[in-house]
Amino acid sequence: MQHASYLQRREQIEHYFDRTAAKAWEVLTSNAPVGRIRRTVREGRDQMRSTLLSWLPKDMTGMRLLDAGCGTGALAMIAMQRGADVVAIDLSPTLVDLARERSANESLNAKGRIQFLSGDMLDPSQGEFDYVVAMDSLIHYDTQDIVKAVQGLSQRTRKAIIFTFAPRTPILYALHSVGRLFPRADRSPALEPVLQADLLKGLTALPEMNAWSAERTERISRGFYKSQAWEWRQK
Repeated sequence: MQHASYLQRREQIEHYFDRTAAKAWEVLTSNAPVGRIRRTVREGRDQMRSTLLSWLPKDMTGMRLLDAGCGTGALAMIAMQRGADVVAIDLSPTLVDLARERSANESLNAKGRIQFLSGDMLDPSQGEFDYVVAMDSLIHYDTQDIVKAVQGLSQRTRKAIIFTFAPRTPILYALHSVGRLFPRADRSPALEPVLQADLLKGLTALPEMNAWSAERTERISRGFYKSQAWEWRQK
């Protein structure tokens, strides 16, 4: 069962991405010119996406992947080109519609396919997957909710879960305390910087995670973008 804190936070995130700043994220995830702050966020996200994709197989034919918090679908489209059967889900119907529109041409000669959905990335009705990727979709949640999310996903994943979190560093903590990465009109819900050691402690304490091992981890820092990737694999 999802925590009340997760449900409350989910509502805030859905409101932001679907109503407050959908246009801003459409621009951010395109090649349109942006200001200095957004440019560092774009560069950081591009670098993070490349990192996560490098941890996935080059040939994903016959594999099923969950893009949990797919946004405008950039990662999902590359996984589809590699042959994966992708379920790309996001809280924002607006961003999902944009992702579906952007993927139209990409789907023509792709080896795999994408099913775009609007909803909760933790919904168990989507079935089982070989891989789950949650890029920057857990960065607004606290340690307890991240642990619960990974626990739930682990029960439906056969090979690996790759997720990112906001690392608790002095710089990020200062940014979090002072404010926002975007102008007032479309600033995002506050990040929840967490300690990797606390996540490790919480995850390894769960009986369900005994079959899993913590593997590669990498921090991406590009100006105002700070995020840490972590791979967990079935033993």
